[in-house]
Amino acid sequence: MTDPARLEQFKSIAAKYPNDEVARYGLGSLYLKVERHAEAETEFRAAIAIKRDYTAAYRDLGRAQERQGKTEEAIATYRKGCEVAKETGDLQTKKEMEVFLKRLTKE
Repeated sequence: MTDPARLEQFKSIAAKYPNDEVARYGLGSLYLKVERHAEAETEFRAAIAIKRDYTAAYRDLGRAQERQGKTEEAIATYRKGCEVAKETGDLQTKKEMEVFLKRLTKE
């Protein structure tokens, strides 16, 4: 399936299930893949609003923000995501965000 067809499929699923964090995250991931970063940011924010401890959504929200040149917002997102990942025990995602943070802040 091509990216445009997949995008339409994911948009349809997210519209049908607007309060499903996995649907919103999946749509955001696809937007990120096709470099529609502002739309990806919107979907990752929606996923987090539905499920506050969705660590992968924090990671990818930060990536979407970075790619839009929103460095300070990305740093804040990664820091919050690291806190959430620590709370949930998602050490792999926490480690990924720490690497992104280190690159952005030169810590």
